[in-house]
Amino acid sequence: MPWSNQGGEQNPKQEGSGPESPNDPWRSGPKSNFGPKTPWGGGGGGGGPNPNADFEAWVQKAQEKLKNLTAGDFSPRSILILLAALVLLWLASGFYTVDPNQVGLNLVFGRYAGKTGPGLNYIWPEPIGSYIKLNVTDRNSIDIGARGRTDSGTLAEVPEESLMLTGDENIADVKFRVIWQIDPAHPEEFAFNIKNQSETIKAVAESAMRELVGRTKIQPLLTTERKTIEPAAQAAMQTILDSYHAGVTILQVQLLSVDPPPTVIAAFRDVTAAQQDRSRFVNEAQAQANSIVPQARGDAARILRDAEAYRTQTVAEARGQTARYTKVFDEYRKAPEVTRQRLYLETMERVLGAGDKIILDRSAGAPPLILPLTPFDLTPKPAAAGQPATQTGGQP
Repeated sequence: MPWSNQGGEQNPKQEGSGPESPNDPWRSGPKSNFGPKTPWGGGGGGGGPNPNADFEAWVQKAQEKLKNLTAGDFSPRSILILLAALVLLWLASGFYTVDPNQVGLNLVFGRYAGKTGPGLNYIWPEPIGSYIKLNVTDRNSIDIGARGRTDSGTLAEVPEESLMLTGDENIADVKFRVIWQIDPAHPEEFAFNIKNQSETIKAVAESAMRELVGRTKIQPLLTTERKTIEPAAQAAMQTILDSYHAGVTILQVQLLSVDPPPTVIAAFRDVTAAQQDRSRFVNEAQAQANSIVPQARGDAARILRDAEAYRTQTVAEARGQTARYTKVFDEYRKAPEVTRQRLYLETMERVLGAGDKIILDRSAGAPPLILPLTPFDLTPKPAAAGQPATQTGGQP
């Protein structure tokens, strides 16, 4: 065999003659006193031949072996070594890595055999085994009724998807977005239970939204019902996909726009503006009523309290006058003349005390004589507009 020739020299030992057999490459070359021989001819210690030269010789022998194999010199041992190397390479091809955002699905003869987490994993190499890697943490979105935006910044419309019939037989232009991801707990359902996953999710979303819009009138749909439709559509889509065992989780539904058809959108906007004005006027009237009514109630309560005070005062004064009259009448019955004179003087004092007085002397039948009166009250009286103030008690 090729292994029997070491560096082109014929070994005197014959095959099978002892431990120095020519078929043993580890025994070729001169012996060393420092240890067993290596394949490169050197011993375990110093003093032997050059190790580099022995290594070159060993490389030359390996090249000659390869030439003999290519020339048709196939021994059973060489074939086994070659097959073992091919088997090892085939088995090593079963290693694969899974990223942190992925889940691996193992298949054996095309049948699902389990899932693997992030890191280095192994599966039987092809054609026995195979694997599928799914991005389970990535968020995906699908726009329905729109395809991006135009150069002017508006949504590019897809009328066959966005036009929907409402509950009062009107047409609404509904554009919305569905955000979804693969269910990390059941990625095998996403991979094997449905085909064309994105198209299936889109069809389910459009069907659920049409059902909700078909049960809603257009006016609430344009105003108050928009915030309730989003969670309702999300729940309906999730229910349908769960019934399919699709392995999909609907994260959110966003209404991009809800409008009437373009031909009547101006009229609907006028109606919406009128309704908003009506609500604003009602709120302003309510605010004004809330400010006026308490004030009116306060004024009414004040008037009632003033009336009660006036009544109490009047009754008290009347009772006081009655008591005074009773006392005067009792005195009058005791001394009528004195009482009359006193009443007369008190009355004249009250009447004459408020104005200016002139005293005339008519005694002895002489013509009236005006007596001078010293003005004791020098306080000026308030005059009317445009007239000078006058003093009381002076001589005319």
